Amino acid sequence: MNGLRQRLSIGQRNMDANTYGHIDGGDFRFGIARARFNEEMTQGLLDHCVAALQKAGVPKDHIDVVEVPGSVEITYVLDQMGTSRRYDALIALGAIIKGATPHFDFISRSVTDGIREVTLKHSIPVIAGVITCIDRAQAQERSGPGPLNRGVEAAHVALEMAALRKKHKWTKKTR
Repeated sequence: MNGLRQRLSIGQRNMDANTYGHIDGGDFRFGIARARFNEEMTQGLLDHCVAALQKAGVPKDHIDVVEVPGSVEITYVLDQMGTSRRYDALIALGAIIKGATPHFDFISRSVTDGIREVTLKHSIPVIAGVITCIDRAQAQERSGPGPLNRGVEAAHVALEMAALRKKHKWTKKTR
């Protein structure tokens, strides 16, 4: 097993231990698209995501955040960020909560498909930090303080993918 794989602890999800904390994020740039809909939850995702990136050494001015009305609009911003070629990884943050209609399924599918399309079109890691929850309580649990916060998880995955991208020189970017 190569050293990078061992150091990155691929597959571990122990957020308390912060298995990704050893990655020096100082040279990486991240673009984040955050939905305002369900703002209490998406702000929690954003705050914890940015804090985790900064804890790994990413300077504040290397983190660009663009806010959009809802989760569907996230993919437009991600596409524009991907086109710019300024970022090492992109992060999508949103909260989709199931209601009484099939709207939840349509929105969830649209966002997931859009994230995949941006990833493939621009050859850049796009991290899916959009939570899909059964109810508001579950969304609060996954966006509030504590080990279940998916914003922290998205930051850790973005750091790992940026490091892998850099190591393998998978794409050429301009700054």
